[in-house]
Amino acid sequence: ELETNVGLKIEPVANSDAIKVYGRGEMHIAVLIETMRREGFELQISQPQVIMQEIDGKKQEPIEYAVINVPDDMSGAIIEALGKRKGIMQNMKSENGNTMMEFEIPTRGLLGFRSIFLLLTRGEGTLYHSFDHYAPHVGEIEKRTVGSIISAETGSTMAYSLWKLQERGPLFIGAATEVYEGMIIGEHNQGTDLAVNPNKNKKLTNVRSSGADEALNLTPITPMSLENAIEYIKEDEYAEITPSQVRLRKKHLKETDRKRA
Repeated sequence: ELETNVGLKIEPVANSDAIKVYGRGEMHIAVLIETMRREGFELQISQPQVIMQEIDGKKQEPIEYAVINVPDDMSGAIIEALGKRKGIMQNMKSENGNTMMEFEIPTRGLLGFRSIFLLLTRGEGTLYHSFDHYAPHVGEIEKRTVGSIISAETGSTMAYSLWKLQERGPLFIGAATEVYEGMIIGEHNQGTDLAVNPNKNKKLTNVRSSGADEALNLTPITPMSLENAIEYIKEDEYAEITPSQVRLRKKHLKETDRKRA
């Protein structure tokens, strides 16, 4: 791969089976992983990191120049979203029902933004960006505000358990799915991680209920794609990529280990 992919660089990690892969961006890395996946490889990836520079003894990060075109009624949501990611508007112009905006934004702020942009614009916007210059590090950027729903047991999921859990946030898996301890099965709306047992079935008794059993209406799930998984994971999470599945997990599978870390 290194002989044909000139933008790729690989560096082994000392005392580990892991390797660092340097590329030109999220899409470049995603294409490489998808190629390996189709060739039958199984791998585990961590959260992408932006390459920093040290200039005159100070930490500097890459700043991108982004040009965005969206319908007028969607511009406010885009400005708010990029503002949270340290984006600074340089220009704005409205014409024929569309708004054109120009931003300077850290590359870190654009990681994972593509899927949010598609959601906010319902596919009606365009986003172009390219490297512009290096600037002093702008501080932490808050991206994902939701927590994770984590399986605390290994086994096959039950519809009854998932029906109860979907009140806590959207799920990534359906009923009769094999899960393991430490696997991420959904989002927790409250912003904290929540360990649950998705394999628990409804208890049966000899007592007849006065009312009919509740209908188990499960919300349809959206399977986690490779691109979404790369954008979604946090520092303490991994994405597991296999030829047949894309799964998310915590770096520390046991809850006791996560509390110690």
